[in-house]
Amino acid sequence: MQKKYSVKLSQIIKGHHLNIIYLPRDAQEIEIGTPEVSRPGLQLAGFFDFFDNQRIQLIGKSEYAYLENFSVEERTKRIQRFFSMMPVAVIITRQMDIFPEMVHAAKEFGSALLSTPEATSEFSSTLISALNVELAPRVTRHGVLVEVYGEGILLLGESGVGKSETAMELVKRGHRLIADDAVEIRRVSARTLVGTSPENIRHFMELRGIGIINVRRIFGIGAVKVTEQIDMIIQLEQWDAKKMYDRMGLENEYTEILGNRVPLLTIPVKPGRNLAIIIEVAAMNNRQKEMGYNAAQELLAKLGMEDDIPESVKPDDWATGH
Repeated sequence: MQKKYSVKLSQIIKGHHLNIIYLPRDAQEIEIGTPEVSRPGLQLAGFFDFFDNQRIQLIGKSEYAYLENFSVEERTKRIQRFFSMMPVAVIITRQMDIFPEMVHAAKEFGSALLSTPEATSEFSSTLISALNVELAPRVTRHGVLVEVYGEGILLLGESGVGKSETAMELVKRGHRLIADDAVEIRRVSARTLVGTSPENIRHFMELRGIGIINVRRIFGIGAVKVTEQIDMIIQLEQWDAKKMYDRMGLENEYTEILGNRVPLLTIPVKPGRNLAIIIEVAAMNNRQKEMGYNAAQELLAKLGMEDDIPESVKPDDWATGH
C-alpha cells in the first residue's frame, strides 16, 4: 500500500506569505493531505455532492461577487452552510475584504481562514505545484544525482564502483551536485521525477581515503543544487569482457521508478576510462535525442542502411516512406 504524505499548514502559510485571519489551532497541527484545490462556487450555490473538505478552498473574485449580490441574511445562510462542511482551510485571494460572516463561521466550525494579495489563478497554480511536490509519492535510492549541462543524471551502481569520485570530477568541471549516497526521488507528475538529498546530509559527500567533505564549502554555492529533474539514469558497473555492451545507441533502454519511464544507460568502468567526460557526452547526446536527433540513425542513413533502423525509432518521414 502506497504511503500517504501530508504537509503542515504552517509550511504553506510561510511558503506563500499568507495572512492569517483565523486559525482554530496551531498551524503546525493542521495537515493538508491532498494536492487538489477547489473554488467553491457550486457549494456556495447549494450543491455539495462530491465535496471534499480536505481540499484547500479558494474564494476568488467570482465567488466574492456572487456572495455580494445577496442580502446579509441570505449571505450568512450560504456561508454558514458552506463552513458547516468543515473545510480544512479557506483562502481569500486578491486581498479582498473579509465578510464578518466568514470569520464567525470559521470560528464556529473550526476552519482555517487565510488571505493572499495574489490573483486567484496565479495563486492556485503556484499552490498546486508546491503541493504536488510536497505530497508526491517518493522512494530513496542509493546513488548520486548530478546536473550536467542542464540534464539531471542519476548515477547508480554497486558500492565502490566510483559514483562519488565521478561526481566530484564533474563538480570540478563546473557541473553541480544534488545528492550523494541517498537520493530522495519524488514523482511530481505522470512524466516527471524530481530528486533531492535528505536535508541532514545535503551537500556532503564521502570520498574513500579522504572522508566526508562539504562540497558547498569547498567549491562554493554554484557547485550544488537542492533539487533537479531526473532526465536519465546511468548504471555504472565493472567491465565484463564477456558482456555485449551497446555500441550503436539506436534504441533507448528504459527503467521504471515510481511508474515513470526514464532512459537508462549502462556504462562499464575500467582503468583508463574518463567517466566524467563520458557522462558529459551522454548528457549532451540525451538532450539531442529528446530533441529528435539520433547520430546512429543518421550514420546508417548515410551508409544506405535505413532498413537496419528499427521502425520504432525511425523519424516520421522515414516511417511513412517520404
